[in-house]
Amino acid sequence: MAGASYSGAMTALPNDWPIKHRAELCAVTQRPFAPGEQFYTLLFREGEGFRREDLSEEAWSSRNENIRPFSFWKSRYEAAPPASPEPLAKESAENLLRRLLMDNDGTHANACYVLAAMLERKRVLKQIDTKDEGDGRVLIYEHIENGDVFLVRDPKLRLDEVGSVQSEITALLNQAALAGASASSGT
Repeated sequence: MAGASYSGAMTALPNDWPIKHRAELCAVTQRPFAPGEQFYTLLFREGEGFRREDLSEEAWSSRNENIRPFSFWKSRYEAAPPASPEPLAKESAENLLRRLLMDNDGTHANACYVLAAMLERKRVLKQIDTKDEGDGRVLIYEHIENGDVFLVRDPKLRLDEVGSVQSEITALLNQAALAGASASSGT
């Protein structure tokens, strides 16, 4: 069933990890979550990536506590809102962050970090955890509306670099807007 649990490992490159959506079912009991129900999200390191499991409170209380996740947190389940059609293919800051993280090439690590911080200030993302890895810190964010998890590496951005990163983000948003306008006009 779609949206159940994530049994496969998330493929990851050294800098970023793909976004994984909130499950609609408990990974252990396979019982659907009810709106407003409390549940736990666990991230486990697997190979070069991460595996996400969403557990009901019953499954959480009966789990093997010797198996330690990389990170975990408690959330309230809300069904994802229906997708609204966009009149234009204009890319928002959130869509740009998603696209850059899915591209997974690491060339826009600074932009991902700044976009995540912007979206946190706008209360679109909520920082859930911070983990120190051998080569730096990883910030773990959860999308407030749909529960998607974003793993963003802290590039140790210096204050004198912020202006150039803002310019990079503006250029990326403008490129996407131009590409969307060309696609909608048929050129």
